[in-house]
Amino acid sequence: MRITTRGKVAVSAMTDLALHQRMKPVSLTSISQRQGTSLSYLEQLFSALRRAGLVESTRGPGGGYTLARRPEQIAVAEIILAVENMEVDDYQPLTPPQVAQLKAMTGELWVSFNARVLEYLQSVSLKELVTQAQAQGVEPAPERQSASPRKAVGITKPAPRPLMSRLQIPNSVFALGAMPLAPRR
Repeated sequence: MRITTRGKVAVSAMTDLALHQRMKPVSLTSISQRQGTSLSYLEQLFSALRRAGLVESTRGPGGGYTLARRPEQIAVAEIILAVENMEVDDYQPLTPPQVAQLKAMTGELWVSFNARVLEYLQSVSLKELVTQAQAQGVEPAPERQSASPRKAVGITKPAPRPLMSRLQIPNSVFALGAMPLAPRR
C-alpha cells in the first residue's frame, strides 16, 4: 500500500476538522491556515472525501464541512483510500503479471505486508487521532462570537477622554467654537 503526501494531508485535515467542529461547519480556509496547506489543495481533497461519504458540505455564509459520521466510525484507511482513489480490494498498484512475479520471488512477503498495513489503518479511528492530538496539547481554537470585527479579535474601543485632557486640541468645529479665545498680544 502506497501512502502519499495526499493521504497524509487528508488524514491531518480530517483530524483538524474533527477537532474543531462543534455542531457547525468548519471552513476550509480555517483548516488551511492551521495546517499550512493551500486552499485549492484542500478543496480537491475534500471533494474526494465528500464523494466517499466521509464529510458533508454546507454552502453559504457560515458554511464549510462537517464529518458525515462520528469520528469513532471513520477509519484512517477510509480517508486514505478516498483521496488516493483506491478501493480496499484494489490497494496494490501492481498489475497481475507483476504480482505473480513478486509472489514467485518473495513469496507472500509484500502482499502480506500491504494487507497488514491496511488492516492497521482500518483499526485506527479518527477519534483516536483527535485524542492523541489533544494529549499533545492541540486544542480547538477559541470561537469567535461577535458580529463586530473589534470584538472578534479582542480590541476594545477606549473610553473617550475629556476635552481638557487632550491638550485642548479641538476635534471638531463645534469644539473649536466652544473654546475660549486666547488673548491677543
